[in-house]
Amino acid sequence: MITKKDTFAQLPKELERRFSELNIGKHLRKARITKGFGYSCLSIFRLIFLLVFQYKNWFQALQSKKAVDLPKKDTIYRFLNSSTYAWRTFLLSLCQDLTGRIKKLTSNNRVKVFIVDDSLFSRNRSKSVELLSRVFDHTEKRFYKGFQLLTLGWSDGYSFLPVDFALLSSAKKENQLNGVDESIDKRTSGYKRRLEAQQDKPSVVSALLDHALNAGITADYVLMDTWFTHEPLIEKITDKGLFVIGMVKQLKQRYFIDGEAHTLDELFKKAKRTMEKKDLLGSIHVHLAKGRQVKIVFVRNRNKKSEWLAILSTDTTLSDEEIVRIYGMRWDIETFFKCTKSLLNLAKEFQGRSYDLLISHTTIVFTRFILLEWERRQNNDPKTIGNLFFLLCEDVKDMNLESALNQLLAIFQTLAEANVCLNMELFKSKVQEWIASLPNYIKRSLTISVCES
Repeated sequence: MITKKDTFAQLPKELERRFSELNIGKHLRKARITKGFGYSCLSIFRLIFLLVFQYKNWFQALQSKKAVDLPKKDTIYRFLNSSTYAWRTFLLSLCQDLTGRIKKLTSNNRVKVFIVDDSLFSRNRSKSVELLSRVFDHTEKRFYKGFQLLTLGWSDGYSFLPVDFALLSSAKKENQLNGVDESIDKRTSGYKRRLEAQQDKPSVVSALLDHALNAGITADYVLMDTWFTHEPLIEKITDKGLFVIGMVKQLKQRYFIDGEAHTLDELFKKAKRTMEKKDLLGSIHVHLAKGRQVKIVFVRNRNKKSEWLAILSTDTTLSDEEIVRIYGMRWDIETFFKCTKSLLNLAKEFQGRSYDLLISHTTIVFTRFILLEWERRQNNDPKTIGNLFFLLCEDVKDMNLESALNQLLAIFQTLAEANVCLNMELFKSKVQEWIASLPNYIKRSLTISVCES
């Protein structure tokens, strides 16, 4: 094992402190991400972690003046291509540690949520990437080559953590352009993730929640958009002891009142009107086909005031305002996707063909976001300064109803079914708000001043 000081992987002192504080090396060892000789896995991990702060990609790192001190290209790619490393265990262990630290800073009554969403992981110029498939992009209404990045996040309304993910190929064989590498050992973590990549989304969502709960990461609600808010998945999630809050749209799904089936349009006409808030049009209690009682809240669409939007909650004790406020927290994952793609080089730094490389690099990008989010929290939440403030300071401020409504409407506009454009001004302002709250040394190292479009 090389023991000399790794000058090529020196972090800024602030991030160095966070690396040590969060025991990154311990979490790597827990996931069996270790080597017997040569550069340590922690040193290689730190080098790849640092690329976004020092260079644009690995090629430019090799062209720099420090290239003589860097490990060889084969060393990096062997690390990223290993199918034996349990990257899911690493990410879950890190997030379990961090959520535990965050919960100590907030009251027990503060709402914590899981957020489920997917985003396009484009490899449109690739031909030989393992499990490459044709996936449909709902934003641009067309097929691309690549994967669906299905992500499970955790949020307390202030900090967002990506606790697990799956890179999904198409479940339909006719849309798969490449298959699984037959040389992969079927006993490895990498092979299990290849099998997962070919499953349907609802099954993977249920599995991701199981992984998080088994790791000791807890929440009160699961937030989802219309694609996921269907009765079979709702039943699976509620059986795990979690409440569901999700947007619903007018489909063949029916809701029951006294045994009589109704559409969403019919429910809107029957809903009890809310007079206090002009944007909350009303709510109604109904049953799903299997008998589960839910509450549906109707919200005015500010872009088309003649239309309404519907949010379903399995927690029927919540007020209409609280349901909308909690669902507004789903915006955190949209900001996360934007930041990881625009700022943290998701799917850009390495162009390998191995599925293991995609998993390992995505995990490292998620780790970048996690450490930045923890540094942001440390610099903005007074109770992280010391135990002296633990009982004296209030929690970080919850989102108010107006902000929740604005974010909610922006989310609705991203849906494939809506014939409206994304509210980019609000979208940019929320990403810029996250960037502005980062420490100055991080903003300087990322060389950003405004949100990328």
